[in-house]
Amino acid sequence: MRADRSGLPRVADVALAALGLIAGAPVVAVAAVAIKLTSRGPVLYRQARVGRDGEGFEVYKLRTMRMGADPVGVGTPVLEGDPRVTRVGRLLRRFSLDEIPNLVNVMRGEMAIVGPRPTLAAQVELYTPHQRRRLEVKPGITGWAQVNGRAGIPWEERIELDVWYVDSRSPQLDLRILARTLRLLASGHGLYG
Repeated sequence: MRADRSGLPRVADVALAALGLIAGAPVVAVAAVAIKLTSRGPVLYRQARVGRDGEGFEVYKLRTMRMGADPVGVGTPVLEGDPRVTRVGRLLRRFSLDEIPNLVNVMRGEMAIVGPRPTLAAQVELYTPHQRRRLEVKPGITGWAQVNGRAGIPWEERIELDVWYVDSRSPQLDLRILARTLRLLASGHGLYG
């Protein structure tokens, strides 16, 4: 079942993703070199996630953790000072630069610029029917839960904020979320629980 309300149109998502990839290319290039020079393993991290209507896809991120440090089961939260996170990874996470490759997912139509963050299948299996409503829209790079606490609020509250977004989404709300996202990226507020 899909929500009747809509956020930014697909053409806006593609345009913003293209601009972001062009602007972010130098950052990704420098980050790729730093990742390779300071830790073993690939530059890109890929993980199976659940998208709109429960469809699976592979999300792309810059790798910020040591090899073999992937969360198990429903995921182990990343806390401030987490030893799994590399030195370069801490910097990338602080400014959410590790998410730049998510723009490829937007270009491919698997994600939107704004929407609930994509989640793990193990987490979706635990959803109530009400919580599954967050899957009625494409997952996003940023969203209502991110600008209202990010990882600094409990998981259940984040899901409720996402369901509220599904019911309330509009281009105006998406633009408001984007503006708040830029302010949060500068402050780093709510990055860790």
